[in-house]
Amino acid sequence: MIATLLGKKIGMTQIYDAQNVLVPVTVVEAGPCPVVQVKTAESDGYNAIQLGFAKKKVKNTSKAELNHAKKAGLTEAPRVLNEVRLAEPPAVKPGEIVTVAAFKEGQLVDVIGISKGKGFQGVVRRFRVAGGPAAHGSMFHRRIGSIGMRQTPGRSWKNQAMPGHLGSEHCTMQNLHVVKVLPEKNLLLVKGAIPGANGDDVIVRTAIKGRLKAAK
Repeated sequence: MIATLLGKKIGMTQIYDAQNVLVPVTVVEAGPCPVVQVKTAESDGYNAIQLGFAKKKVKNTSKAELNHAKKAGLTEAPRVLNEVRLAEPPAVKPGEIVTVAAFKEGQLVDVIGISKGKGFQGVVRRFRVAGGPAAHGSMFHRRIGSIGMRQTPGRSWKNQAMPGHLGSEHCTMQNLHVVKVLPEKNLLLVKGAIPGANGDDVIVRTAIKGRLKAAK
């Protein structure tokens, strides 16, 4: 079973590993995540569990959300809900809590989040287009330049790099090492950077493609 947890990005710092090497890490508050709903192939057509994270204020909670949480034995509705598909029938029941103990130090994980939004940007920043000469008399520095080819085909090609909105995209950082697990604080220290700003919600799961290299 692929371990999955919902969490929140706290920020970045650096720690020393066992070889006294300084490692940049991102601190993630992962869980605890209650199992809000369990789905099986017999009842729903597929196997999955629905995890919750954090608590929602009662004044901002609808009656449907509150009743959905009460079915799992929760007194407050989770602020974040996410469904995790499984290949086999779930071994957990509604109301059980999943914690950072599902991960081990040294393993590889994927972290999913929403990247920082950077607003409307030109092609130089958005697609790293080279632009024109930097000399004062050029009059062509960071503009897009030609985007078509006269009468034939008489239009711009699909996927032409154009100015537009940059960031705020669903993205996954794959094969990040778990440097340290702090179960008493529900924290994961993951090597490297992850998507989003500090305080943004993320999903941490066991790496799907990653394979640890064998020690020589």
